Amino acid sequence: MLTDIDIAQNAKLLPIEEVGNKLGITREDLELYGDYKAKIKDSVYKRLKDKENGKLVLVTAINPTPAGEGKTTITVGLGQALEKIGKKAIIALREPSLGPVMGIKGGAAGGGYAQVLPMEDINLHFTGDMHAITAANNLLSAMLDNHIHQGNILRIDSRRILWKRCMDMNDRALRQIVVGLGGKINGFVREDGFNITVASEVMAILCLAADITDLKERLGRIIVAYDFDGNPVTAKDLDAHGAMTLLLKDAIKPNLVQTLENTPCLMHGGPFANIAHGCNSIRATQLALKLSDYVITEAGFGAELGAEKFFDIKCRYGKLAPDAVVLVATVRALKYNGGVKKENLSREDVNALSRGIVNLQKHIENIKKFGVPVLVALNRFSTDSDDELNFVKNKCKEWGVEVALAEVFLKGGEGGTEVAQKLCATIEQQPSAFKMLYDINLSIREKIEIINRELYGGKNVEYTTKALNEIKAIEEMGFSDFPVCIAKTQYSLSDNPSLLGRPEGFTLNVKEVRLSAGAGFVVVLTGDIMTMPGLPKVPSANNIDIDPNGKITGLF
Repeated sequence: MLTDIDIAQNAKLLPIEEVGNKLGITREDLELYGDYKAKIKDSVYKRLKDKENGKLVLVTAINPTPAGEGKTTITVGLGQALEKIGKKAIIALREPSLGPVMGIKGGAAGGGYAQVLPMEDINLHFTGDMHAITAANNLLSAMLDNHIHQGNILRIDSRRILWKRCMDMNDRALRQIVVGLGGKINGFVREDGFNITVASEVMAILCLAADITDLKERLGRIIVAYDFDGNPVTAKDLDAHGAMTLLLKDAIKPNLVQTLENTPCLMHGGPFANIAHGCNSIRATQLALKLSDYVITEAGFGAELGAEKFFDIKCRYGKLAPDAVVLVATVRALKYNGGVKKENLSREDVNALSRGIVNLQKHIENIKKFGVPVLVALNRFSTDSDDELNFVKNKCKEWGVEVALAEVFLKGGEGGTEVAQKLCATIEQQPSAFKMLYDINLSIREKIEIINRELYGGKNVEYTTKALNEIKAIEEMGFSDFPVCIAKTQYSLSDNPSLLGRPEGFTLNVKEVRLSAGAGFVVVLTGDIMTMPGLPKVPSANNIDIDPNGKITGLF
């Protein structure tokens, strides 16, 4: 059986100008990065600003399991399938981070015969967006430390510095470090640390910015530290936001690539799906809506995290109104939620499936609370029995939800035509009545408690004294009208990763609350969220290589 990279390397790509031509984009609208990648110039936005939008479709999933769900693969395959049935479609995805590629997750360009290409470039340096974000983040760090070294006119309290350096690689040794060693010439000694680039607030800002002016204003609002009187110190106070914006002048432009079947894809941005909103950029999504009849995008993790943030954060800032949701599930993952161990998931077990399918049921209920019609895409594996597949179909019918089988990993767009046809029918027959989950003017605590009660299924929320003090300080600074971005485990609807299925009546534990003033949301931490991952015992990088002829192996 061919690997993902074998399939990718055997593909016949169109020159990127031809992919653009399918969308009405000319060569003059593109900034080429080789033969098969390009950035789209701002002139296209201006030309299309009055054009009617296409349909916006979000692909989300049940809670992730070790069994795998294939959300990105379904997203790519669905875009290909829509073109198979004669629809004009674009896929809008996040860019992968080098850390997971070299660590344990691998690439993020789909899989099998539903991939975005050139896969090797996308999973490595791509068009340099990650490096530009890293440079902007670290320029702010350097200017912060330099300001203190050069006299500290702003009276920054070095004990209350919030801003960390970043790099786009997993490196646990950099989580907590000391900088400034070596005497007076090297600045003041203080504790510091690194985040992975996708966890930087600069990344979240890039993906939520409406244009370069909005980008600069948001960067200026980043709170880097507090002074000795407890007042916030921002990037604008350090006069850093102009230069940071300059470093991001190309990174803010969406990237145009294509799938194995030459379906256009805008791949842009990649914020963490926990401490940030986990979606591709607003600019890419808005542009895609002007260029096609159907835009297929995705959000990180399960629906209670990724879809909620897509709706309540991205759609709020981008003035987006999704027309439908495709909810990805697998028989294997539902059996895992029913208590089956990973090594036994290939065995037929309808009883376990009946216990675990409540996870799917809860996610369906959650999506309906936003007023958006939902279609279940059942990602088929070769080990799924007919009885198991029929059980899921019958349950969905019982719940009043359409379901379609997807086999895009093995068959590409052809394997997703049932999903594509039923999606189009769902959009036509069930007009969306999209609404946000909560009123933005509610208090921070009220917003947290609504999400816990309505989406997670919890009963109460407990706050540490630290979290309560942080909420009070944020509201006193005038940021109570920000949406909340809850960081919790992705493996459970609750904040306890061991509670599978559909836990109910639990208590959500809020440990810490952080303000992302530039991005425009309040981060609510319910556990220890790792913003600088480490490499596993045997990282993927051990198996990645290139031969003298330039052939890459081990990348997936």
